[in-house]
Amino acid sequence: MSLTMTIVMLISGWLAVAAAMLWGVLRIARRHHHPVQPAKRVQPEKTTRRHATAH
Repeated sequence: MSLTMTIVMLISGWLAVAAAMLWGVLRIARRHHHPVQPAKRVQPEKTTRRHATAH
């Protein structure tokens, strides 16, 4: 086997392993992600509405 082919296969092997590890980490992170509950909004007290021309 030529030197060029050995280097190409080595690099492709590294990329395959890196892609597999990244896929696994993302899969686990997505599965264990707990969605954040939105904070309860405090409703302001309703005020009486007045017309702009009211005195």
